[in-house]
Amino acid sequence: MPAFLHDCQHWVFDMDGTLTRAVHDFGYIRHQLKIPPEADILGHLDSLPAAESRAAHAWLFEHERELAEASIPAPGAVKLVQHLYEHGHHLAILTRNAHELARITLQAIGLAHCFTPQNTLGREQAAPKPAPDGMLKIARNWQVDSSKLCMIGDFHFDLTSARNAGSRAVLVNQPCNPWPELTDLHAPDCSELLTLLQTSRTG
Repeated sequence: MPAFLHDCQHWVFDMDGTLTRAVHDFGYIRHQLKIPPEADILGHLDSLPAAESRAAHAWLFEHERELAEASIPAPGAVKLVQHLYEHGHHLAILTRNAHELARITLQAIGLAHCFTPQNTLGREQAAPKPAPDGMLKIARNWQVDSSKLCMIGDFHFDLTSARNAGSRAVLVNQPCNPWPELTDLHAPDCSELLTLLQTSRTG
């Protein structure tokens, strides 16, 4: 059992696909916004001429709002977050989604009370993952070194963001681990992670 799992008091969660069931159809988004298959969606939209970029971001925001309002929690996510919250851990959200939509999502899955607005970072508050900016900003907010943070996510952007910030990285909601070089721990879902966490604190 990794020692950091027992010691960590500062947890940063990805949103879509980590706390919620993954529903984004990125192929559909790319098709609607004419984004090449190999391009990062947010990076591509930011590279467009100003007026075109604004229109594309507006379409994406409204599309993601519909998804946020209909969010369903991922298996074990609510119990995991509630456990950490009730035991006094520091909790934050770092998402490539918009801040407003992250708050809507948290409300939809019943976890808004566990994450303060200032510790819910969307793409407006920090350079999107895999950049380390969001992790470093959260560390500053909590006045701790970034090595004290543990990121929980389902995609290599989450893991790379943690690595780039010098933080721990836990992969969830993947049946196997495609990115072992980026991962400190892999748990198939949040329920299994909670079990590991509870075991580490009683063992």
